[in-house]
Amino acid sequence: MVKYVVRARVEVEGIVDKHDIIGAIFGQTEGLFGSELDLRDLQDKGRIGRIAVEVKQQGSRVVGEVLVPSNLDRVETALVASMLEFVDKVGPFNARIKVVDIVDVRREKIRKIVERAKEIMLTMIKEKEVDIKEVLQEIESSVRAAEITYYGPEKLPAGPDVDKSDTIIIVEGRADVLNLLKYGYKNVIALEGAKGEIPETIVKLSNSKKVIAFLDGDRAGDMILKELIRVAKVNMVARAPPGREVEELSGKEIAKALKNAVPLETYLQHISRETAEKVEEEEVKEVSVVTVPEAEVVSEIAIPEPVMKTVESLRGTLESVVYDKNWSEVMRVPVKDLVDKLITDEIKEAYAIVIDGVITQRLLDIASAKGVNVLIGARIGAISKKPANVVIITFDDIKS
Repeated sequence: MVKYVVRARVEVEGIVDKHDIIGAIFGQTEGLFGSELDLRDLQDKGRIGRIAVEVKQQGSRVVGEVLVPSNLDRVETALVASMLEFVDKVGPFNARIKVVDIVDVRREKIRKIVERAKEIMLTMIKEKEVDIKEVLQEIESSVRAAEITYYGPEKLPAGPDVDKSDTIIIVEGRADVLNLLKYGYKNVIALEGAKGEIPETIVKLSNSKKVIAFLDGDRAGDMILKELIRVAKVNMVARAPPGREVEELSGKEIAKALKNAVPLETYLQHISRETAEKVEEEEVKEVSVVTVPEAEVVSEIAIPEPVMKTVESLRGTLESVVYDKNWSEVMRVPVKDLVDKLITDEIKEAYAIVIDGVITQRLLDIASAKGVNVLIGARIGAISKKPANVVIITFDDIKS
């Protein structure tokens, strides 16, 4: 049984993985106090548990937490905790580990047991009265559920008034339909997730009715809306609050979201403006500028004619294009999603990337770490450190 858990904060001035940090801990504490307090020997004997590390990237460094379970006594545990703070390198990068707490697991377990005992006692003694509001709501919900229908050859979950009403509300799934029916919205129909193609029934309905797209307030909702407006006519867009789903909204929240629905054109303009402002903010955060001489571009890379044409067509789109080493187009990604897709390895075998945006220090560092050789951007932001393995070029460099 674990007695203590040492919690420590770790900061590394470079991009490293969890196993790099664990290796540094074992390597730099080995032999400090002989075999009796060697972490590997202690693990083999079951006196130290598996060291857990959770990290996340922040710009060009990583920060996170180290957890060391201990079956040693409190004095030995404190000594092990102190050893952690003397780890000052992870690979070639400077590092800092700071112990923030040593949790007495047994004391914490006793505290939780006492708290749970109090809850059990209150639950057993207290007689729960019948809540008439809950009873009425349960009856009403069952009636609403009975009203759900299945519309079209795809049998899409829908309310009973889809045919009667001149306006329909398009939502993502069956649970969303049930929630809107619960609050009296009967002209609602679901895409059932829309993970593939938009159902033909939705396309046909959009041609004859006014359409309100009412989607979840997350990234999946963004993707579904993008696919929906590609094939169907959408008049208005309503969204659940950020991070919320339509199926969990209250009646007041649904009414507010639909009242605040905006025309599709206005919504798309707002999204484009937000994306542009985010790009500008990233540029302002940097501190100094490094320019790229034209000679470097000419000597290190030759840009094929089709790519040069793509650069011109990309202006104003806020998109990026990824190329492999043969300068064949691999994929297109919105500029706002480029860094995330590089970090999560959704973009593979990228040799060159053309972006209708600003080449920032963060993008440059991540591109270098992922093996990208060429970055071509509308502008070069404030760059304080340029990796030797990446050529950076502006649209104007290519044009000239």
